[in-house]
Amino acid sequence: MNAFRERPNFIPWPPLLLVGSTLAAIALNIYVPMPLEFSGVKTIGILLIVLALGIDLWAMKTLHEAHTTIMPNRGSSHLVTYGPFGYSRNPIYVANMMLMVGMGCFSMNAWFLLLALIDGTLTHFLAIRREENHLIAKFGYQFETYCRKVRRWI
Repeated sequence: MNAFRERPNFIPWPPLLLVGSTLAAIALNIYVPMPLEFSGVKTIGILLIVLALGIDLWAMKTLHEAHTTIMPNRGSSHLVTYGPFGYSRNPIYVANMMLMVGMGCFSMNAWFLLLALIDGTLTHFLAIRREENHLIAKFGYQFETYCRKVRRWI
């Protein structure tokens, strides 16, 4: 049996990476401040945070309604291709990066911007690739068709 068929991962990397990146940005800013200072930066931050949380809630609601897991280390029971998943195969991870950029703008801490890129890269290699292997093993051509229609990020 394909090892990816049952579950994509044993560790829920994306939430751990988000928390770790957030804490790292805060700690780095204490010791090596990198301020963001331009007009409207806090407003941009608030807008990005609200948008990111809205996408997250929409994606979680969609997964809940489809009776499949939201946890990135558990196996999917259904392939969800509608709602925010009709625009991005990974709307929660896109929202996580937007949230980090928004927190950086709101707190005027440029470390968040750098760490958002690192978070996204690590999420790609530690979670997304394994999740896609799980979905191809579980749903086959349906997932391949979905991949041809919807981009991985945006």
